[in-house]
Amino acid sequence: MWLSILIGVLASYLLGNLNGAVCMSSLMHDDVRSHGSGNAGLTNFIRSYGVGRALYVILIDAGKAVVACLLTGLLLEPYGLYAEGTALGGLAVMLGHISPALLGFRGGKGILSGLFIALVVDWRIAVLILVVFFGVYLLTKYVSLGSVLAAITFGIGFIVFHHDNLTVMLCGIAMSAAATFMHRGNISRLCKGTERKTNLFGKGNRE
Repeated sequence: MWLSILIGVLASYLLGNLNGAVCMSSLMHDDVRSHGSGNAGLTNFIRSYGVGRALYVILIDAGKAVVACLLTGLLLEPYGLYAEGTALGGLAVMLGHISPALLGFRGGKGILSGLFIALVVDWRIAVLILVVFFGVYLLTKYVSLGSVLAAITFGIGFIVFHHDNLTVMLCGIAMSAAATFMHRGNISRLCKGTERKTNLFGKGNRE
């Protein structure tokens, strides 16, 4: 069993290193991390290049999250630990996305990956995340505020729906904490009133 866990976690972490924003900007002979906030995430990609290629970023980051969760889940399924496997795979792929060794440990913030991890582990949590994110964004136009509250909702969802499975619940809390921590700069700017608003449906910022 431990070998299966090791293989699943390692493979999931390496999948996390496959960053959609970095891949797509590389195809344009550029690096998204040299623009805007310097973050290798969807929001900075849209701010820097517009929405035209954003779908490919989403497909890459969503795909790696789903594959990592399913792979680790299937590896642990023979031991009756499918749910635990999907959660462990999700945690590993998120850590690979946030802190990718193959990309100099400069990755994204984990929100998009987190959404699809939640979709595999428990679709109810994914629905909650979407409602919170888009509700907050449409009201405020702050992607960061929607992301932070979605990350917190992620953890709460795992506590509410998986309090009877310690491994799954703790993985969910860890992912929630990691994604929230990655937004510490945004939280500081939101508190100071200096955070930028973002138009997710076109290139450029909203002031």
